[in-house]
Amino acid sequence: MKAIYFNEYGPASVLQYGEQPTPKPKANQILVRVRASSVNPVDWKIRKGDMKLIMSPLFPKLTGRDVAGEVVAVGSDVVRFAPGNRVYGMVAGLGGANAEYAVLEEVETAFIPDNLSFEQAAAVALVTVTALQGLRDHASLLSGDRVLINGASGGVGAMAVQLAWALGAGEVVGTCGPSNVELVRSLGASQVYNYKERDFTKDRSRYDVVFDAAGKSSFSESKACLRNNGRYVTTTPDPKAIAAGAVAAAFSSKKQAAFMAKNSGSDMALISAWLKAGTIHPIIDRTFSLAETRAAQEYGEQGESKGKIVLTVE
Repeated sequence: MKAIYFNEYGPASVLQYGEQPTPKPKANQILVRVRASSVNPVDWKIRKGDMKLIMSPLFPKLTGRDVAGEVVAVGSDVVRFAPGNRVYGMVAGLGGANAEYAVLEEVETAFIPDNLSFEQAAAVALVTVTALQGLRDHASLLSGDRVLINGASGGVGAMAVQLAWALGAGEVVGTCGPSNVELVRSLGASQVYNYKERDFTKDRSRYDVVFDAAGKSSFSESKACLRNNGRYVTTTPDPKAIAAGAVAAAFSSKKQAAFMAKNSGSDMALISAWLKAGTIHPIIDRTFSLAETRAAQEYGEQGESKGKIVLTVE
């Protein structure tokens, strides 16, 4: 099969498009003919070596987490899916989705809602599971909470704005660059701040939850804008900032959390229901072909994309 892989850490130029072995599904897995995938910030962090301490030292390494496609084979114990089903989800490891074929765990996979294309489905899984787990599980969002989403126009942030309302928020404020203000407003944000003109950390005791989807703030910086018992959550933790935040939170009612999303079949089922109902919808900035993954990652690293970058797989 054709796939995106690399044999050494480095810039986007290390990415190669070529033949790799087609994976074989185990008893509880399904083999998917990938029709669309995506690019996420974690992809270039892995490629650059930022996460090599938690990764196997072996090469080559395949890229990508999000899969949307058709089932072509199932393991002996699979009961929910059959060849021909349209499905989406995340690969179990940290790479392998940017390819013609990928293996998914049965329990972590969902049917693509009828109102979504393969490209739209490929823009959903990782960012939406991240936003959901961040707001619900780590921020413990409560009905009526005032929520601020930092980086509200990115992949995770755009979904977090929509999900905050679905989870019962009383107010949702988003921050973004000047060119993305209208997009974030269209997602339903109560107010939208251009981060170049307004620093949300200067808002004193206003928010119950600060969800940093951009990795551009810290608990120490954001503490003053949180109300009593406020929660700060980040998806891109900086070890030094987290350590400093732990000290700041030790004698405070305000708390911080840093996390990486976990594959979850129940979360995917919930997300699918919201997508089918129109409660949430994916935002796609640009679409590249699988062979253009290098250019797609370079574009993503500029930090200006709106929503998701999708890869089509012929």
